[in-house]
Amino acid sequence: MSTLAEQIDSVIGVDTHRDTLAAAAVSALGAVLAHAEAATDAHGYLQLLEFARQHIPDRRCWALEGAGSYGAGLAAFLEASGEKVIEVCRPKRPAQRGGRKTDALDAIRAAREALTSEHLIQPRQRGEREALRVLLTTRQGAVSATTAAINHLKALIVSAPDDLRSEIRSMSSKAQINYCAKLRDRPSQTLEHRMTIRALRSTAQRIQTLRAEAKTLEEEITALINDIRPDLLEQVGVGAISAAQVLVSCSHPGRFRSEAAFATFAGTAPIPASSGLTNRHRLNRSGDRQLNRALHTIILVRARVDPDTRAYIARRISEGKSPREARRCLKRALSRQLFKLLERAPKPLHATT
Repeated sequence: MSTLAEQIDSVIGVDTHRDTLAAAAVSALGAVLAHAEAATDAHGYLQLLEFARQHIPDRRCWALEGAGSYGAGLAAFLEASGEKVIEVCRPKRPAQRGGRKTDALDAIRAAREALTSEHLIQPRQRGEREALRVLLTTRQGAVSATTAAINHLKALIVSAPDDLRSEIRSMSSKAQINYCAKLRDRPSQTLEHRMTIRALRSTAQRIQTLRAEAKTLEEEITALINDIRPDLLEQVGVGAISAAQVLVSCSHPGRFRSEAAFATFAGTAPIPASSGLTNRHRLNRSGDRQLNRALHTIILVRARVDPDTRAYIARRISEGKSPREARRCLKRALSRQLFKLLERAPKPLHATT
């Protein structure tokens, strides 16, 4: 496989920040041609594009650090302008103490990192994918806040006055939340009792509000998935939240060079760990952990509702594998299945501005 240096004349490395962008034009041999700085806005994006056209008029490529965060706007602008854009990970810093560090040097390192990389990373697209991402992250925030509020409510009940605690503690969690949300304090009660009731009521109402918010966001995610990729929801064990995470992580067809690359990205490709007479693989803890979590959720659902999945797990266990190892094999097979499905997308995710 040819490297980027064999495909272009020069590359523009960009170190992105919230307010500024530092760019460096680097030749295919690694020589620095020019530097530029610009603001993180539409005028700054245009300045950098003119800088690139001036110093690299022919075959060029952009290497952006942080293309999914501070560099997202620049990446969308460049792609809309017909420029070739790749994403680079945080460039390696000098190993020795006292190593030099400036934005310009980071831009140069980003360019050289791209020139020597064997596997180029395409930035994730925006449009429908970004719409899913913001809904998904906001819902996850509401779910996490709900869990924290429930834990707080339980702690308040444990330390509540005896008569109030004995009244609530025997209820189920759902009943506790509904009951506490309707509690009212009376002037005849002690100060401790009244303030505890107010704290319980406030916390329970917060839980109800957060649950309603999470439910509304999930409905919006489901509607969006049904519009973009309804075929994902037809797969056994794939719900709207899992499907949304798969689409957010994968972005668009053609982003991964192969099914094996997708499995590595998802953290489902086992890592060889053989030594001597021992032939084994160990768990892969790298990759996109949110995507890995979505795949794990799908497997757990299939193990509960799909007879074929249960039969596969039983067969693997009879061959000497543990239930956990059998599920890892299933996750690897699931990543293969989803990759093939996403690559023949009936409606590819497209970027919109």
